[in-house]
Amino acid sequence: MTRGSAVRYPFSAVVGMDDLKLALLVNAVSPAVGGVLVRGEKGTAKSTIVRALAALLPPVEVVPECRFSCDPKDPDPGCPDGPHTAAAGRERDARLVELPVGASEDRLTGSLDIERALTEGVKAFEPGLLAAAHRGVLYVDEVNLLHDHLVDLLLDAAAMGESHVEREGVSVRHAARFLLVGTMNPEEGELRPQLLDRFGLTVEVAATRDPAERAEVVRRRLRFEEDPAGFAAAWVGAEAGLAARITAARARLPEVELTDAALRQITAVCAAFEVDGLRADLVTARTAMALAAWNGRTTVTSDDVRTAARLALPHRRRRDPFDAPGLDEQRLDDVLDEHGDDPDPEPPEGGPGGAPEPPDGGSGPDGSSADGAPEPEAVDAPASGADGTSGGPGERQPVGGGEQEAARPDATYRPRLFTVPGTGTGAPGRRSKARSPFGRVAGARPGARGVHLTATLRAAAPHQKARGRSGPGLVVAPEDLREAVRDGREGNLVLFVVDASGSMAARQRMRAVKGAVLSLLLDAYQRRDKVGLITFRGASAELALPPTSSVDAGARRLERLATGGRTPLAAGLLRAAEVLRVERLRDPARRPLLVVVTDGRATHGDDPARACALLAGVASVVVDCESGPVRLGLAGRLGERLGGEVVRLEELGADSLAGVVRDVRKVA
Repeated sequence: MTRGSAVRYPFSAVVGMDDLKLALLVNAVSPAVGGVLVRGEKGTAKSTIVRALAALLPPVEVVPECRFSCDPKDPDPGCPDGPHTAAAGRERDARLVELPVGASEDRLTGSLDIERALTEGVKAFEPGLLAAAHRGVLYVDEVNLLHDHLVDLLLDAAAMGESHVEREGVSVRHAARFLLVGTMNPEEGELRPQLLDRFGLTVEVAATRDPAERAEVVRRRLRFEEDPAGFAAAWVGAEAGLAARITAARARLPEVELTDAALRQITAVCAAFEVDGLRADLVTARTAMALAAWNGRTTVTSDDVRTAARLALPHRRRRDPFDAPGLDEQRLDDVLDEHGDDPDPEPPEGGPGGAPEPPDGGSGPDGSSADGAPEPEAVDAPASGADGTSGGPGERQPVGGGEQEAARPDATYRPRLFTVPGTGTGAPGRRSKARSPFGRVAGARPGARGVHLTATLRAAAPHQKARGRSGPGLVVAPEDLREAVRDGREGNLVLFVVDASGSMAARQRMRAVKGAVLSLLLDAYQRRDKVGLITFRGASAELALPPTSSVDAGARRLERLATGGRTPLAAGLLRAAEVLRVERLRDPARRPLLVVVTDGRATHGDDPARACALLAGVASVVVDCESGPVRLGLAGRLGERLGGEVVRLEELGADSLAGVVRDVRKVA
């Protein structure tokens, strides 16, 4: 969908959030920077400011009747609607196109016009959202919830400036240059580091805690809601000034010089922070040049390089999904000083980092902060490895009542793959077999979503005589339409139930248990699962992490997990049954996988038999943590009651049994 006539909150009226404003304006000046990913908690004006940006972009001149928005002064020679003859263009506003989370691949890239193909016998291409966004803004809210396959297509088009579509015998290429902006709430799950790297810049935003700034947020928002047109009119001058500055910066950009000294600083900074590949160097260089143009200069300074590095590098330093994005600014300054020869850079115009200052200060309309987002809580995740070596000596001290301080986990490793049996229909992922919008075509069924052309033709062919066909096209009825059935993979709900009682409190064993669960969490992250964490000790069980896509939150809860007390195994299993019941109501298509980590002892509460009966039919894995020369086999009996697979803790690694991978089997 594109920008309509509704009055939008003015960009200039959003106070605070200097880094976010600057990142968006830099991309408006130079879309080659590669877009912006905005990370932040809910209610921080992420969507408001992105939607306001489109009004600042200069109008674009397009070829009349061209569905791909070709520039009449420089039309795309490969435009599917071309070739274009010399003609006067028409001017229109730059578009803001929004990509819904549930969009299909056809909606994003375009597809064969099935109706014309079947009725007229011609190959006609129906453009998608990438074509609509050409020379405008493509906005993806909750980009972290978009399927990886679509994110890959989206970022490939943004990087190359064009879209390629190969489908149903149709091969189409068209220009697709746009300003890409994605917003996300990290609490709902992270993007994979490989996808994070494809965004040019990343900005963290958080609500201000200053009461005066929060009051200004509310004041401005209420004024806007009372009289949107009047409020916007009060900011017309500021908006026009920003729009003119963007236009001037775009014209100045080709004249900007990236000196050898500035380039040396850029490459030194990227090398010092050990970012992978050379994309970071290129993005930092393009951002620094755009900053110079934005600030009215034709030479890149050290200050431009510093600001560009702050925006382009933090998300590229993640080595592990549990790592929080961040940048050591003192180290950044040290590297710039060491490799720079520009001791007195020009101060930027218009406020911190060159971002424009609102007339009366304050904070953003939904509670945004002028100081930027605080560093997310860092997770001291162990180094990745498959040998199970220790992540460091975990100290633990009695803290009263038999409770012991949390032990540090062992190093993570690649665990064996556990899947849910059968074929599901849940959200696309990488764990269990499913019918999915993506994957290998395995057949066809009646339907009109993702039309299977061959199957549709076969269904319509026997009826052509009865339908009075007289021309070259087929006569197709709605009941002839067939959609592709694809074999793919789904993400599951992996619910961990971890024994934190005194019997698990031996330091070495709990370290091994935490390392194992962290390894399984990392595996769940890579397979696009939702995860939940239940712990039990003493007299009760606790839902330490409600089911979520934010796997790093599970890692934080696990690392802080203390141990001690009796073993209420039944309470842990009953809590698991209740959580799964509620989640089944919320998302009936997402199938659960229960992972119980215990030695099988039950020293408090009811017999676990009733709880096991409530979990009948749930795919389960029992990780047996019992150790020592004498083993009672209690975890094995628990596995039999649950009808699930039992695996010894030391056999959990993928390499421990020569790479054998077994599915979870349910016993009737």
